Amino acid sequence: MTIPASFIQELIARADVVEIVGRYVQLKKAGANFMGLCPFHGEKSPSFSVSPTKQFYHCFGCGVHGNAIGFLMEHAGMGFVEAVHDLAGQYGLQVPEDDASPAERARAANQRQKQATLTDVLEKAGEAYRKSLRQAPGAIEYLKGRGVSGEVAKQFGIGYAPAGWRALASVFPDYDDPLLAESGLVIVNTEDGAEDAKRYDRFRDRVMFPIRNVKGECIGFGGRVLGDEKPKYLNSPETPVFSKGRELYGLYEARAAFRERGYALVTEGYMDVVALAQLGFPNAVATLGTACTTEHVQKLFRFTESVVFSFDGDAAGRRAARKALDGALPYATDVRSIKFLFLPAEHDPDSFIREFGADAFARFVQEATPLSRFMIEAAREGCDLTTAEGRAHMSSNVRPLWSAMPDGALKRQLLSEIATLVQLDANALSELWAATPGPRKAATAPAPRPSGEPGDPFDYPNMPPPAEYEPPRYENDSKPRGKFTKGKRWGGKFEAPIEPLRGRGKPPSRPDVAVRLLLSNMAQWEALSHELHVMLCDLPGPHGALFTWLDSQLHEHGVQPWAALREGMRGLDFESLAERLMSVSESAPVPEGEEDQHLADAAKELSSVLDFMLDDRLKAQQSEAIAAVGKDPKALERYKALEARRLELRARLKPSGA
Repeated sequence: MTIPASFIQELIARADVVEIVGRYVQLKKAGANFMGLCPFHGEKSPSFSVSPTKQFYHCFGCGVHGNAIGFLMEHAGMGFVEAVHDLAGQYGLQVPEDDASPAERARAANQRQKQATLTDVLEKAGEAYRKSLRQAPGAIEYLKGRGVSGEVAKQFGIGYAPAGWRALASVFPDYDDPLLAESGLVIVNTEDGAEDAKRYDRFRDRVMFPIRNVKGECIGFGGRVLGDEKPKYLNSPETPVFSKGRELYGLYEARAAFRERGYALVTEGYMDVVALAQLGFPNAVATLGTACTTEHVQKLFRFTESVVFSFDGDAAGRRAARKALDGALPYATDVRSIKFLFLPAEHDPDSFIREFGADAFARFVQEATPLSRFMIEAAREGCDLTTAEGRAHMSSNVRPLWSAMPDGALKRQLLSEIATLVQLDANALSELWAATPGPRKAATAPAPRPSGEPGDPFDYPNMPPPAEYEPPRYENDSKPRGKFTKGKRWGGKFEAPIEPLRGRGKPPSRPDVAVRLLLSNMAQWEALSHELHVMLCDLPGPHGALFTWLDSQLHEHGVQPWAALREGMRGLDFESLAERLMSVSESAPVPEGEEDQHLADAAKELSSVLDFMLDDRLKAQQSEAIAAVGKDPKALERYKALEARRLELRARLKPSGA
């Protein structure tokens, strides 16, 4: 998109920089100019000057300066094109685009109009929720119990959604307006193809947190129940103005504090942000019930060069931090600071500060784990560095992480550190990684080799085949649960440990088994390693999409029963797959008193199935190593390291006493 320079000049001439800046900074007349406290650094006496004649601003303290477009970019975190469109809209101007067709311009104009209309609807709802809070003693008591003052509640625009099914009908006279559904405020339910759709409010009996974009416009809501009902938090759905993967709660309120405190603090929930602001840390933001993405990190670095991710110290917190690491690595330049803060497992930021004080929390922040150290720790997890196999495993783990970083001194220093840990020369490690194909998105099984094919350099005639494995049976279940049958070398076949589906069709695959077991007991997903999470989410087709969705559901709503998951996946591509597989579980209820044994058997069954799937993945990587023989001198060594891992898996799969 190219915007003509002549239009930029006209826009700057029409815009009043005093008016634009004055919306964010309190200005006072001082001679020919206006003065105020600089919004880009902390100061007690005003050194920020805005000139109406030059249409320019300048801070004599930190040196920042620019015009109206530059102010929107620096203060509101907008891109250049976004800032131009925003400023032009304020003055009723249409932005010409040299390389856009008339149809594209019309489409873009309609999109901007739709976005403006939706934010108006959401703003109106937000005002209604704030009014409702004044007449909601239960919600007020909840906020007071969490230590939230009226001042902070006003700052964040906190409100309350009444318990009625159609409370918004009193706010919007036309309750059937499609904009109410499109904005996510109202749910439209057409059951069994009925002509009359049922409409009701999405948010009911919840404390409401408006989600604002960097311009301060309401683009969605997060609602929290007053008790312990599930889901505890409920977000607006994806709309033309709201995307969870790109927005951060509290960003609008925290921008100035980023510069004042010198860093952004990323937490896990709305109440963390509000409580931290109350307790002296106004520079906190939160992801919206989803893992931290590269878009989140990119947005934060528009405002600060230092980001600290704060997570609980439990297993879930470590997994969330691992996902945040993936999102942060592409932005880990030499001039930026990225750290990971892990609180004790029994604390969140709110409870920690209340028990130990703000100074103790500030020290925790200062001593947080740097990205470089956390990346190394994540890569070496589960690797025995006293063995060649363990060091090779770590090298394989760390390669995609290191490769995601931008080139610079930090990346090159880390190469040397990694090389030392895996006992290789840095140049040799770099050459190895350059010569080896990168990790594949989803492993595929190698093509079978014709029996008796000569010349296989990896043929170990003395290697025993895998022991026959009989997966667990549930009590009172006489049906076979599947087994691993012996075969030539790796030619054995695993018959998935699951009851056959009703009706005709292919027997269930291993991914089918994993789907059934994890949907039956979602809590098992939390116990899986990051390697297994990646393996499952990378599966092709509906299986991978389902596991990716399941992971996001855990982040957003916590552990849910199958009935809740079933409702959440309606209309999604993998709905039929899940429903088909879960029909087996629904048709075989667990006898009373045997629930604990059933869960233990299911956990054992899942572990064995995932081990076989991981073995397949490693076998595919071995196939790649075989293909590289003759071209890569390290292929044989890589193959042997993979074989060592497969032997570990087989030892786990081998039944006791065999």
